[in-house]
Amino acid sequence: MLISVFRETALGERRVALVPESCKKLMQAGYAVALEAGAGSAAHLPDDAYRDVGVSVETDPAALLGNSDLVLRVNAPSPGGTQGRDEVEGMRPGTILVGSLMPLRNLEAVRALAARGVTAFSTDAIPRTTRAQAMDTLSSMASIAGYRGVLLAAQELPKYFPMLMTAAGMVPPAKVFVVGAAVAGLQAIATARRLGANVTATDVRPEVKEQIESVGGKYVGIELAESAAAGGGYARELSEADKARQRELLAEQCAAVDVVITTALIGGVFAPKLITRAMVERMKPGAVIVDLAADGGCNCELSRPGETVAFRDVTILAPLNVPSGMPTHASTLFSRNLTAFVTAFTTDKAFRVDLADDIQQGALITHGGQVVHARAKDALAKA
Repeated sequence: MLISVFRETALGERRVALVPESCKKLMQAGYAVALEAGAGSAAHLPDDAYRDVGVSVETDPAALLGNSDLVLRVNAPSPGGTQGRDEVEGMRPGTILVGSLMPLRNLEAVRALAARGVTAFSTDAIPRTTRAQAMDTLSSMASIAGYRGVLLAAQELPKYFPMLMTAAGMVPPAKVFVVGAAVAGLQAIATARRLGANVTATDVRPEVKEQIESVGGKYVGIELAESAAAGGGYARELSEADKARQRELLAEQCAAVDVVITTALIGGVFAPKLITRAMVERMKPGAVIVDLAADGGCNCELSRPGETVAFRDVTILAPLNVPSGMPTHASTLFSRNLTAFVTAFTTDKAFRVDLADDIQQGALITHGGQVVHARAKDALAKA
């Protein structure tokens, strides 16, 4: 069975779906592995590093795609032609695709994959269970985003993060407020603490209080009239009454700190607007907001995805695809997640589709010419 990896076509994407160490493991499991020439170069992984472990490096991506049994990608393929090729039409019906497809954000790709007869699995839809933990690309990439988001904030802030004792006197530590305490938020808290900042954090799920405190943050929150937990470590949208109480808390915290880092997503997909213009107006001169939910639509009203905005002496960053900014380790972790997924369902040197398996059930997006993922199917119907 041939596994193929291609150069990612999304604008600014530097990651690659497999790194050499993973290719070696997959070949040991009985697969043949091929790579489009240059696919790993943006992650500082030259073709020779793949050749050294026995990967076939190909210069004709269209021919390779047409011969592939299992295609591994970072992002959803581009239907209709991108950079000179139609990645969906190039696949044979029955091809298996595995990657972080973000189906609710890429409905056109989902529709095209179903029409082409591709069996597509999205690793960001893998259920967050103990058994599936090693396959969870969403968590791996969120951890990188949380770490890098703090570094971006530290670079923009016109102050030190840590408390310093100098010959000129003491410099007090920066105050950081993290909104959302899933994987990205917890990593942001831990990184800001390691840099020496005082950190407070909030989440609509009060059960994460202990997790926030375990990485050095101080929990602040509101009493909810209704539970906001959506299961699987995700949050759902708040009631109007709870939203009002949350806005009061956010306004108070934003006015008191130097840095706000937002990571909140509804169901792990779409970003609620939490930080209003009025809240930003009350922030300290020189304060920084890093909106890590830009890919989902942004948590701050004033954020512009992919841009840095200056508003009344407050700097607002809304970086897109943050993990791609650390392509080497992001690729390594992503690659290990995909390898864990493939090898978990390998029998007799081939990947087996098992519709009775709970992990495959959660991750399966298209199969047999149909969209089978319930939320994607509903979104397509509404569209």
